[in-house]
Amino acid sequence: MKYTKSSKYTDYKKIYEQCSGPGGIKLAEFMAEKMKLISDKKLIDIGFNRGYQTCFLAKEYDVDIVGIDPWKDRETDIPHIELLMQNAKDFNVTNKILGIKTGVPDTLLPNNYFDYAYCTTTLEMIRGNSGMEAYLIALKEIHRILKNGGILGLGEPMHYDTQIPDDLSNYIKNIGFNKYFTTLDETKKAVSDTGFSIIESDYCEDASLWWNEYAENDPFCNKEPESDEVKLIKADNNRWLSFGYAIAKKI
Repeated sequence: MKYTKSSKYTDYKKIYEQCSGPGGIKLAEFMAEKMKLISDKKLIDIGFNRGYQTCFLAKEYDVDIVGIDPWKDRETDIPHIELLMQNAKDFNVTNKILGIKTGVPDTLLPNNYFDYAYCTTTLEMIRGNSGMEAYLIALKEIHRILKNGGILGLGEPMHYDTQIPDDLSNYIKNIGFNKYFTTLDETKKAVSDTGFSIIESDYCEDASLWWNEYAENDPFCNKEPESDEVKLIKADNNRWLSFGYAIAKKI
């Protein structure tokens, strides 16, 4: 992929300061193109963190976005909705974005309302912390608030369906990635089991690039001493660690 929209944004330190996990706004563009976003449609961004990807989507794809996130920023302790709206000012898209301090499954939003649901590096935390049942309940809520025929774009850190290489096992155990990450097939099954029809799914071909950019630029990865997360990313070499996506339609 050429990343024609995100390539205009070249300050990787700022991007990864604002974005959670690998990919940054390259991930946002990748998902938007796979979802075939159309201008003036309604999109819900679930778990937007500081909202940099949200604002990128509003500006570059001209969609109207409701962003939901119940948390405070881990560094500044400022609610994510406040950081979203500050970024919306910087991107000049305040008329395209509304932030709400809530999350899935308790959105309190209307049935059959949104054309698109965008969710990256979010639901895997629910699965890891609260289990698969909670993950499925969150997906069912997304299904409820989408219009019939609405599109879900789900992107998550994942791992290949292979045994963990011996030299990575201690890193993965210490970080807990095996708790949060799953395979593409397991994710597809969860999406299908909650009423969606899979349109396209795969491991992202640029996953290794995204993880390396994350390790090089995210401020939490660049603290001393070098973390197990960074050691894992450097040592992995596309053997276990990946990033996957599923594009699905509400039926």
